[in-house]
Amino acid sequence: MNIKLQQSQTNQKSEIKVTGSKSETNRLLLLQALFSDISLENTSNSDDSEVMIKALIQNPEPEIIDIHHAGTAMRFLTAYFATQENREVIITGSPRMKERPIKILVEALQQLGATISYEENQGFPPIKIKGKKLSKNKVSLPADVSSQYISALLLIAPKLENGLELNLEGKITSIPYIKMTLALLNEIGVETSFDGNEINVKQLITHNSKLITVESDWSSASYFYSIVALSEIGTEIKLSSYKENSLQGDSVLAEIYTDLGVETRFENNQITLSKSGNTNLQSVILDLNQAPDIAQTIAVTCFGLGIGCHLTGLHTLKIKETDRLEALRIELQKLGADITVTNDSLTLKISSVTERNVAINTYNDHRMAMAFAPLALITDIVINDAEVVSKSFPDFWNDLKQIGFKVEKL
Repeated sequence: MNIKLQQSQTNQKSEIKVTGSKSETNRLLLLQALFSDISLENTSNSDDSEVMIKALIQNPEPEIIDIHHAGTAMRFLTAYFATQENREVIITGSPRMKERPIKILVEALQQLGATISYEENQGFPPIKIKGKKLSKNKVSLPADVSSQYISALLLIAPKLENGLELNLEGKITSIPYIKMTLALLNEIGVETSFDGNEINVKQLITHNSKLITVESDWSSASYFYSIVALSEIGTEIKLSSYKENSLQGDSVLAEIYTDLGVETRFENNQITLSKSGNTNLQSVILDLNQAPDIAQTIAVTCFGLGIGCHLTGLHTLKIKETDRLEALRIELQKLGADITVTNDSLTLKISSVTERNVAINTYNDHRMAMAFAPLALITDIVINDAEVVSKSFPDFWNDLKQIGFKVEKL
């Protein structure tokens, strides 16, 4: 399904309910599978979370689990099934997923005693896992890898009979996601410590039943920040449910978008985004090492505002659903952008939209579809394969209609 977004303005005041964070939900779903007396509210309705739920349901063996494009599910489930005694599974995914590396996590689990083998190409899914009791408790891995590898190990740690001592070698990437995982562990009663490059997680032996409400997704909020930034002064969008002391690294949006003319107010588990003025910046310089998932949104916002940006710390974007940096370069150039990318950075020079009715390819990447949508405030665009948003935000197109966008299925 392709969608045409016709140039329009947003309603002056709108309100949107955003479902729970995919990142928090998927972590908590795994913990719920390990500790059955955890209950969850406001969970994500994303494809990735649905994949997690389906995979964690006990099925007859042997079993093949297809996680499609869900990278988080691939990493978390690899660790989970490695600990499930006498259970054998094969985890596979989409063609793109079979190109995304899993070797670092597999080797870390093997250090703990796991039995995992590759079904096709060494270092890549699909993988076969023979679940067993893991008695070793010390593991080391590079610190600059995807935080999902690290979180996958931390999430199973409370079930290991000796807990886990994790040594991260080098400069750590995406610390907020690691801290999110540790905070969720703490919330269910797990004792943890994070000192320099050493993380310790104790075994959880006794615990009480717990109800956890998942905070809404800040990555999803980023697209509304972009919309408000590109809208008329006075535009307001209320989003729920959000916390001022969020566990999510992408909550840095509130600070970043202040310089792009968007004010954030917190009240009663809601945030109100308001266009308070026009930016007087010529260019934005940001290190997004701790929040790489919002890079696409910020780059498109800057292009829509006619200002430049230099974004660094983006090395993990090369192995996401697509090579996100290259995809951004190709699609923004179609619209008239002057943009260059490297393996870990993006530079957009001051340029403006010069083309209309451009079709944006999404590369099986939900964030490509949603990051480009706000440009409909400036020009008519077509989003190809628009249903890809279901990976993290199934209600996205309906929510755009609700705030005044003209959305037409092609």
